[in-house]
Amino acid sequence: MKHLLFAATGIVALGLAAPAGAADLPVAPVKAPPPIIVPMYNWSGFYIGANGGWGESRNCWSFINVAGTTVPDGCSSGSGGVFGGQLGYRWQMGQFVYGFEGQGNWADLKSFHVSTIAPAFSTSTTVNSFGLITGQLGYAVDAALFYLKGGAAVVGNHYGVIANATGAELGVASATKWGGALGVGFEYGFAPNWSVGIEYDRLFMGDANNSFSVNNPILANSLNRIGQDVDLVTIRLNYRFGGPVTARY
Repeated sequence: MKHLLFAATGIVALGLAAPAGAADLPVAPVKAPPPIIVPMYNWSGFYIGANGGWGESRNCWSFINVAGTTVPDGCSSGSGGVFGGQLGYRWQMGQFVYGFEGQGNWADLKSFHVSTIAPAFSTSTTVNSFGLITGQLGYAVDAALFYLKGGAAVVGNHYGVIANATGAELGVASATKWGGALGVGFEYGFAPNWSVGIEYDRLFMGDANNSFSVNNPILANSLNRIGQDVDLVTIRLNYRFGGPVTARY
């Protein structure tokens, strides 16, 4: 009986000591979960795209007579559709985006004006094409890009002198005119390599002299001088080739 009592007392003592001993054992460290990697849109790389929208050309005509005097003949504006494409390259440094782009468009911007010098005739101007060669400076907020652009512009024009009584085009002239361009735009990357945007451009084409295919019926033996500015609003769709993957934690 005495031996059984001692055995029971020893078992109870061991049971009480076991939790204390377990508490003194080292606990294995638990690793924190890895950080979540969120991909950040990157604008670097070559891109190609299409654009379309609206344009307006403002044209102010003057005639230079044989004495070299400039005779103003009024201004007119014409609007219409534009459609074309663009090709460029961008590279991103932090949130700043730099790039250059070439753009070419077909256009149909026609304007007519009854001559103030000879009201039996009208003058017409048609912008049938234009191109832009520009640099870009932008600021990106992930998949959103705000940018400014500026550079050179070239416009293809067709000029005419029309008889109001018959509608016949009596004299014509064609000209390729160079000038400057300034623009602003917003673009959004809706997929890893695709973006859509809207852009406004102002083309400053200045004045240029032209000679008609026949003797000018408005003012004989004269050249015409036309000052021109063009406004453009286009929707753009671009596909970007590659560009490094950037991770954000």
